[in-house]
Amino acid sequence: MEQKPEEGAPDALTGLAPMLRVRPELQDLCWYSHAWHSAHPPEAAGWAPFHIVAEGRCLMERAGEAPVLLGAGDIAVLPQGDAHTVRGVSDRVVETSRTVETHGAVRLVRNGEGKPETELICGRLRFEQASSSPILALLPPLVVMHADEETALRLRALVATIRDELSHAAAGSGAIATDLASALLLMVLRAHLERRMTGSGLLRLLSDPITARASAALLGDPRRDWSLDEIASAAHVSRATLVRSFRRVAGTAPLTFLAGLRLGLAHQRLETSSDPLARIAAEVGYESESAFSRAFQRQFGVRPGAVRGMARTTTEAGVEEGKTRAVGGS
Repeated sequence: MEQKPEEGAPDALTGLAPMLRVRPELQDLCWYSHAWHSAHPPEAAGWAPFHIVAEGRCLMERAGEAPVLLGAGDIAVLPQGDAHTVRGVSDRVVETSRTVETHGAVRLVRNGEGKPETELICGRLRFEQASSSPILALLPPLVVMHADEETALRLRALVATIRDELSHAAAGSGAIATDLASALLLMVLRAHLERRMTGSGLLRLLSDPITARASAALLGDPRRDWSLDEIASAAHVSRATLVRSFRRVAGTAPLTFLAGLRLGLAHQRLETSSDPLARIAAEVGYESESAFSRAFQRQFGVRPGAVRGMARTTTEAGVEEGKTRAVGGS
């Protein structure tokens, strides 16, 4: 259940608005069938490619990482602008010819006639304060919002409306779809932060000037052995003022927040990378893998390896199911 902010507490989303301000650029409406793949080169700094699956299924692949299965209603954002490939779930590599044509405000990309098996809405997202926003330090290389998650239920109508506007290409459709996409992707990022940092009070901490400065410093170097004096110095306040601000805004102490932040960052790294546990432990400030594992289990109730195993099992099962459907038909 989503926690309600305390009475009199600053509204987190309003406070975060300058840092979360994003501007989408809708580029392609893709209609694919049979075997297909679409390679995307890395984006310039501050640009994050995104893919919205309106119908069907596909796989997203990044170098050195396991493929991620995306289904109808799923939304994927790559905040660091990494190179990646989106393709069909079939093992076949032969692909029919692809056509590209102007379709209202976007390009219509298709590899066949008739009703497509997979429909994608693709584009890129501009973080308007990319060079100074602590939000980007929190976001992993890949953020995925699955349609069956409780937090995604409200987004389905937005996805359907964006798809309809782009498909019909009526007057003003591009502007309407872009505005809806801006709201949709902002909600995805917010939901990711709330989901991954549950209990840390991060959203509310970033909405207050003092705690935002402290949080940005901690996010910038989570492996550092921070002292309370060093955090206060980074926030340009006294120790007493720092502690009061953290307790007022999020009901927690600065060093307690730091411990939760480190483990939250580690959790998302386990889900989105294949790096060894020892490396992830060091990246978030733990001197040994065993100490990290104990702290992780206290926080989340499972060992780090179990999180990675569950993520891998879910992906592999989905990929096999998708291949079976591709071979046997729907």
